[in-house]
Amino acid sequence: MKGRWIGTGVTVIIVSLFANHHARADQSDSDKKWTFENSPTNTIPTGWIVGETNGKKTPATWEVIKRSDKKGQCVAITTNKNSGDTFNLLLAKNTTIKDVEISVLLKAIAGKEDQGGGLVWRLTDTNNYYICRWNPLEDNIRLYVVKEGKRTQLASATIKAKTSIWHEIEVDQEGAKIKIEFDDKEVISFTDTTFTKAGMVGLWVKADGRTQFDSFEIDD
Repeated sequence: MKGRWIGTGVTVIIVSLFANHHARADQSDSDKKWTFENSPTNTIPTGWIVGETNGKKTPATWEVIKRSDKKGQCVAITTNKNSGDTFNLLLAKNTTIKDVEISVLLKAIAGKEDQGGGLVWRLTDTNNYYICRWNPLEDNIRLYVVKEGKRTQLASATIKAKTSIWHEIEVDQEGAKIKIEFDDKEVISFTDTTFTKAGMVGLWVKADGRTQFDSFEIDD
């Protein structure tokens, strides 16, 4: 994975250094894996920022909580009044990465309109990025591009998976080639050139979904 971590401006650099001091116990030695184990509960994890696409001024609540299986901590959407084409985002600050290999564990908890969620990358702002998401209500995993706030499907695969257990999504993009794995099985391979520059990475949930995420990792 070819990537780099940057801060833009003196204020951001100071915040980043402070964040690393308090969050290091949640990250691997390479500072590229977040487990959220030692973050204070009921707060947004240090080093992350909440965002929205097509928001309706009712942002979902993202916070660190105890995992539903009692095996440590995770980050989750715990309150969500959104619907329709509102996309809930949690973004890793100060990440600027082009060719990515990212993965996350997730567990779908609730949502009448939508459930599950996934990963975003090459994000230049909250209206422009790639998404890979799993939705157990539809029994599928899909690759999308969001451009100027409009989401367009690029590829889809059928996935029938239990919501009672954790699953892993992994995205690998090098150049225009995108490969997606679900629970260590390749399910999507696609080529797209919509976004060719580096951008932020993070987590994504649509509409009213409530989802838990753990072990967010950037591999090189």
